[in-house]
Amino acid sequence: MTVVIGLTGSIATGKSTVSKMFADFKIPVIDADQLSREVVKPGHSAYEKIVSTFGSGILHENGELNRKKLGKIIFSDEEERKKLNAIVHPEVRREMVERRDAFKEQGERAVVLDIPLLFESELTGYADKTLVVYVDENVQLERLMQRDQSSEEEALERIQSQIPITKKAKMADAVIDNNGSVEESFHQLNDILHKWNIV
Repeated sequence: MTVVIGLTGSIATGKSTVSKMFADFKIPVIDADQLSREVVKPGHSAYEKIVSTFGSGILHENGELNRKKLGKIIFSDEEERKKLNAIVHPEVRREMVERRDAFKEQGERAVVLDIPLLFESELTGYADKTLVVYVDENVQLERLMQRDQSSEEEALERIQSQIPITKKAKMADAVIDNNGSVEESFHQLNDILHKWNIV
């Protein structure tokens, strides 16, 4: 029986760091963000729909999506964000389920679905267990401002477009407190995987 783990966090909580740790346990990870980049490449149907919805002004000269320009449109406008999500999400889900099921057929003991908006998009049904990577909200804000060189206002706008991390932690089957060192987070992951009889 393959255990499907839904891994999530919030922006700048360190989910990517934890996601990479699964390699040490030889557990495959399906990254929804990576898939969302793949399905919007020229030649994919999601790409065509995005260009016809938002216009060619959101493209680089080489024809690829200019994520920054598109981001400016969707982060400040809920309706525009919904339009984009309605195009990209179904494609990502289809691809994710295909890959998840392939790993199940191969008899993997576990597979991770790394989904930033696991709760927001109501995708917990795709997983058997949910794991949240948590940091205190002030740490989250500082990390995001540092990472993206953004103002406090810009960073807060991005954080507030998601369910608060404290609420996600309450909804999860297990939580990794990522306020400390990478080693501490790794030990927590190891303990959780043991508790779930995966390792």
